[in-house]
Amino acid sequence: MPTMNHTPELRQPRTVEQLVAGQPTQDGAGVRLTRVLHGPMMQRRLDPFLMLDAFGSDRPDDYIAGFPDHPHRGFETVTYMVAGRMRHRDSAGHEGLLTNGGVQWMTAGRGVIHSELPEQEEGVMEGFQLWLNLPGRDKMCAPWYQDFPAEQIPVWRGPGVHVQVIAGRCGSGPGSVEGAMQREATAPLYLDIHL
Repeated sequence: MPTMNHTPELRQPRTVEQLVAGQPTQDGAGVRLTRVLHGPMMQRRLDPFLMLDAFGSDRPDDYIAGFPDHPHRGFETVTYMVAGRMRHRDSAGHEGLLTNGGVQWMTAGRGVIHSELPEQEEGVMEGFQLWLNLPGRDKMCAPWYQDFPAEQIPVWRGPGVHVQVIAGRCGSGPGSVEGAMQREATAPLYLDIHL
C-alpha cells in the first residue's frame, strides 16, 4: 500500500484502525475491477489518495473493452501493470504501452482526455491504478505522462525481502534506493514488497 514520504518512521506497531473491503464494480467499457479507496469519507480521510482500483482476470470478457476516451483533471494516476499489455493515448499527444511489471504515471493537471485499451485478446491482465490528488496550486499544471518499463524500476534487497521501488525511497543511509519516480507535489512512497 502506498504511503506518504513525510510519514514519521514507525518505532512500534500500530493497531489496525479500520478494515476496508474492496467493492466489485465495473468501469470504462465494462472492465471488472475491485475499488478499494473511494467515496467522500475515505477521500477526506486519506487525501491525497483519492481512489485505488485493482483489476485482475484471465477472462478476456472482463477486460477486453478497456477504458475508451475519458477525461481527468486535477490529479495524477499511477497504473502498475502486474501482467498484461495496455496502450495509453491522450489529448496532449502522449502514447505508451504498459507491459508486465511496468508503471505509467500521468498528471492530468488542467485536463486531459485519454484512453487505456488492452493490446491482448487472451491471458491474464492484472494490476492496480491509484489516483493522487494534486495540491490546489498544481491542479492547473500542464498534463504530463511517463512510462517506466519493469527493467527501469529500481530494486532494494534485504534479508528475505525484495522491494521494487516505484516512487519515493526505500531503506536508509548509503544502502537506500531511490524509486523510478519522485514527485514533489504528492511525494508518494510506492513499493511492491515481496517477502
